[in-house]
Amino acid sequence: MIATLVLEDGTIIEGKAFGAETDAVFELVFNTSMTGYQEILTDPSYRGQGVLFTVSHIGNVGINLEDDESAKPQVSAAIIRSLSPVVSNWRSALSLSDWLLQHNVPGISGVDTRWLTRKLRDGGTQKAALTTKGTSPEKLLAMAREWPGLDGRDMVKEVTCEEKYHWVDDAGSKWVERKDERGKTKEELLSIVAYDFGIKENILRHLSSYGANVTVVPADATAEEVLALKPDGIFLSNGPGDPAGLPYAVEAVSGLIASGVPMFGICLGHQIIGRAMGADTHKLKFGHHGGNHPVQHLSSGEVLITAQNHNYCVTAGELNSSEVEITYKSLNDDSLEGLRLKNKPVFSVQFHPEAAPGPHDAHDIFAEFFKMIEGQR
Repeated sequence: MIATLVLEDGTIIEGKAFGAETDAVFELVFNTSMTGYQEILTDPSYRGQGVLFTVSHIGNVGINLEDDESAKPQVSAAIIRSLSPVVSNWRSALSLSDWLLQHNVPGISGVDTRWLTRKLRDGGTQKAALTTKGTSPEKLLAMAREWPGLDGRDMVKEVTCEEKYHWVDDAGSKWVERKDERGKTKEELLSIVAYDFGIKENILRHLSSYGANVTVVPADATAEEVLALKPDGIFLSNGPGDPAGLPYAVEAVSGLIASGVPMFGICLGHQIIGRAMGADTHKLKFGHHGGNHPVQHLSSGEVLITAQNHNYCVTAGELNSSEVEITYKSLNDDSLEGLRLKNKPVFSVQFHPEAAPGPHDAHDIFAEFFKMIEGQR
């Protein structure tokens, strides 16, 4: 089957179809990670987006039953250069194409991904439409241009849990080294409440690896509901879309900051903290998506290679310097990558210290959170 991808500027690209036979409309972004396509495709932060992989060969290790970052693929489409005709890995349960078919996600291969990545890098992110069932380019163009996009929309409601639950780490010890050496009984474990704005499973593994009893709550949980759980610490997760579309989350986080309970935010959680502190957020030209983004810790000069996945950024100039310290910056574009409140036990980073996929340089940032909690206790 022929697949057709049409961008909102009228660009038409043809390739080979794989995955589901359907149409999809999305925001097209490129990801520069060299490995981990399964983790990328199941990352809830990609809700409403189609992922263009810059690495040329996808699908060679198939799909296994252990590496998902959420219960299903979250992307709207996959755009790749070459789909491997052979799957070779002892953990593989099915092929990438069959897996996407099961979850009604279309894909297109045979695309000049280098050219298309340069187009997005030079011109910025675009809305796009993809067909794997023969829809005409004219109709796809209309679909892309009429689609409202992600700006100002609440995409979190599509990925958050429906009710609170206790995280049980069944297999995390295989992927994340246990950090807790205190030997405490179950009743003495630290209590962490984690907001699910689209949380990745590897984040939960890292939190529990420090001996935490983790309770996950929906994105619309109020400050009063969270404080009633008597947490030792509060975690704000990653998630999709525009933080401007989440006023209820900003309101809750403002109340939680005032409570004095230690708080740590990642990605969307970082942006929500920024907005709660009075800053605006703005959209980057083409976002940060990949496992090879350098950031610098400003006080030490240390450089970390990080995993990132976001299109929006906290506007640094709108933060009150008497209340907020900027801790990290991007070495690619100087955008704000981390902050810490000066008078409250609250800090956040824009990047993903849990990676999955990506480098492990930033893993110890979770340790900072637990040191902060112990200091408060």
